[in-house]
Amino acid sequence: MRKKKMSQKTWGGRFKETIDEVVDRFNASLPFDQRLYAQDIEGSIAHCRMLGEQGIISKEEGSLIIDALGEIKREMERGDYAFDKGHEDIHTLVEKALIEKVGAVGEKLHTGRSRNDQVALDVRMFVKDAIHRVASLIKEMQGVLVILAEKHIDLIAPGYTHLQRAQPILLSHHLLAYYEMLKRDRQRFLESHKRVNIMPLGSAALAGSTFPLDREMVAKELGFEEISNNSMDAVSDRDFVLEFLFASAVLMMHLSRLGEEMVIWSSKEFDFVILPDAFCTGSSIMPQKKNPDVPELVRGKTGRVYGHLMALLTTMKGLPLTYNKDLQEDKEPLFDTVDTVEQCLMVMARVLKEVSFDKEVMRKAVDKGYLVATDLADYLVRKGMTFRKAHETAGKMVLHAIDQNKELGQLTLKEMKGFARQIEKDVYQWLEPSFCVTRRNIPGGTGPDMVRKSIVKAWEELGS
Repeated sequence: MRKKKMSQKTWGGRFKETIDEVVDRFNASLPFDQRLYAQDIEGSIAHCRMLGEQGIISKEEGSLIIDALGEIKREMERGDYAFDKGHEDIHTLVEKALIEKVGAVGEKLHTGRSRNDQVALDVRMFVKDAIHRVASLIKEMQGVLVILAEKHIDLIAPGYTHLQRAQPILLSHHLLAYYEMLKRDRQRFLESHKRVNIMPLGSAALAGSTFPLDREMVAKELGFEEISNNSMDAVSDRDFVLEFLFASAVLMMHLSRLGEEMVIWSSKEFDFVILPDAFCTGSSIMPQKKNPDVPELVRGKTGRVYGHLMALLTTMKGLPLTYNKDLQEDKEPLFDTVDTVEQCLMVMARVLKEVSFDKEVMRKAVDKGYLVATDLADYLVRKGMTFRKAHETAGKMVLHAIDQNKELGQLTLKEMKGFARQIEKDVYQWLEPSFCVTRRNIPGGTGPDMVRKSIVKAWEELGS
């Protein structure tokens, strides 16, 4: 069995046996944590500058190290740096690359820190950046929804409960429901930022450092608002990752609901929505097919993000303080979640920009299915009935209309008076779907005036 010399490891001094090659591969995180190279180098530069200011290393040594780290970062950004799988992680790779450039002085960089607080710093920096990107993409998608709502402000559609036609609504009101969901999502991400924005470097392995580190200086240079209060918590905390995964899971749930409606509404059974060809695919055997792959994939990827949240929660639940190698399992779920969420937001926003709605089909759907029954009950209440009696009477009228194969508005006045003598000719206005919508001009309702106010408010929120 092939083995590697421990002397090649940054921690190899205590060991006399060589490491098993399979274990070495199993233990390594470089294949995925190489993604943190920029954060790792930025953190190292700030740490090095502080070491120089504190006199822990000379300023000349600090300048030499900082220049070399900048060069390494540029090489990695250009893609002309080979990520050697022989290294254990991104931290040791950067350190070895540094030593190759500046010699033994590069070995001083790690003074006063551990990979434990180093990786905690890197991940926090990564999550901070991800929060801002995701929040920006959410805001962009909110804007697309508001534009759609403005465009279709006069389009009446059936609203549903239990996937059964329920009451007439404005399509704009329906679209703005997703705006509200996304608003909460964006708030969740931005509110979590303050709990991510805590600088752990200086905690070392778990107990802090014997060197006079200026942690506030490093925090300020890296854009952190405060430093961690407890070194043991700082190196073992992944709450901020879990919070990001949770916010992502809720966001994906909302995108999945929208995706589900796109799938249903684009089917021949509904025909409310026409998805652009550029976002659909065909069948390898059925020539007529136009499949809504994009919303289906968004719906499917939601389970993937849920899985990442549950995986890390399960990993964390039994860990004693402080750092344990189990924490290496935080990165792949985090990275994949960030990628998945960003892709889904981008592609759904693009679909919504191009989607179109069939006004006539929607109107026909509103006219059938007794969607005005609630307004009939409200009408009877205004004529003196209690709501319970009015509800019962309207239900009996619906049953009669079903038996006669009519809609409520097609019943004669004589037929309706047979159920309630209070009914007059003015009832027909209450049975017109467009009036059902306009009557609901209360805050939060589907009335056109309220929906227009909601659109104005949304633009004000997006502009702030």
